[in-house]
Amino acid sequence: MLCAVYRSPRRVDTYLYLAHPADFSRVPESLMKSFGAPQHVMTIALTPERKLARLPVDELKQHLEDPGFYLQIPPPPENLLKKELAP
Repeated sequence: MLCAVYRSPRRVDTYLYLAHPADFSRVPESLMKSFGAPQHVMTIALTPERKLARLPVDELKQHLEDPGFYLQIPPPPENLLKKELAP
């Protein structure tokens, strides 16, 4: 399976994964509005040997089948003040 990866021009480190060839009709309109005009980053082959940074390939494939896309957002920033004040 091939997967197309798109970067958001509006949100830092936010990526949209779609089965290749990309079908944006499965992505909710509200998400596309907040995401902005997708900028193609790369197309990758999803093989069992491939390692992804934030989720397993099998989980990504499930997202690409239903609901038809995967939105990768950056983890929330670490709250250093809360960490410092913790007992």
